Amino acid sequence: MKYTYEQLAKMIDHSLLHPTMTDQELDEGCRLAAQYGVASVCIKPYAVRRAVELLQGKNVLVGCVIGFPHGNSATESKRYETELACQDGAVEIDMVINIGKALSGDWGHVERDIAAVCEEAHKHGAKVKVIFENDYLAQGGASLSSDDFKRRLCQICEVAGADWVKTSTGYGFVKGPDGKYSYQGATEHDLKLMRVACSAKVQIKAAGGIRTLDDLLMVRELGVSRVGATATAAILEEARRRGFGSEALAVAGKARSSLAGTSEY
Repeated sequence: MKYTYEQLAKMIDHSLLHPTMTDQELDEGCRLAAQYGVASVCIKPYAVRRAVELLQGKNVLVGCVIGFPHGNSATESKRYETELACQDGAVEIDMVINIGKALSGDWGHVERDIAAVCEEAHKHGAKVKVIFENDYLAQGGASLSSDDFKRRLCQICEVAGADWVKTSTGYGFVKGPDGKYSYQGATEHDLKLMRVACSAKVQIKAAGGIRTLDDLLMVRELGVSRVGATATAAILEEARRRGFGSEALAVAGKARSSLAGTSEY
């Protein structure tokens, strides 16, 4: 495969979502996004107006999270959050499904929840990425295996009007038997499954664990069009060091990846 620097940069949604992020760090993050020419910044609702101001004329979109990070808000709250974000200038919306309702098998609620956000966003010309939080779905639910559960979510998202399905928030830590919390995020297995489970009109976003250029190249080969990343500078500086520029550079073979998970599904 052959890629340019711009093609790789425009895969990245630069994530500015840490709970402790200050106003100064937000400003610095937006400037970094503009410097590297990424696709978008993905930010918290209160910051949309500021990001729009900072990125005006910079060819970097402003995206906003909704119901983040646990998806527990009432549907009308998510819809209203979406309305406010779009009014403030967001053109992409990353919403979290109601995970508990999904695990309960209340598929009607899950679809209505997603559809409400999609309808509101599309009314304003914005696109929607729907976050599953796959780390919470490892055991499946609603009498479905983990893989069948994720396939069902993909189908529901497509019917509800989603533009992307997305693996994770970056904050879906799971408590293990030892009492410690761990997190996988995007895995090769899940990305392959989600790509096959959706038609071509629904795109795939990988989030959680995309930390190197090889990770980015790997997920692109799996059919991923966007990634959420905080290691943006490191990834794109590596692309420059390895010769990715305005001319397409061939990628020999399959990029090695640190992403967890198997390639079988």
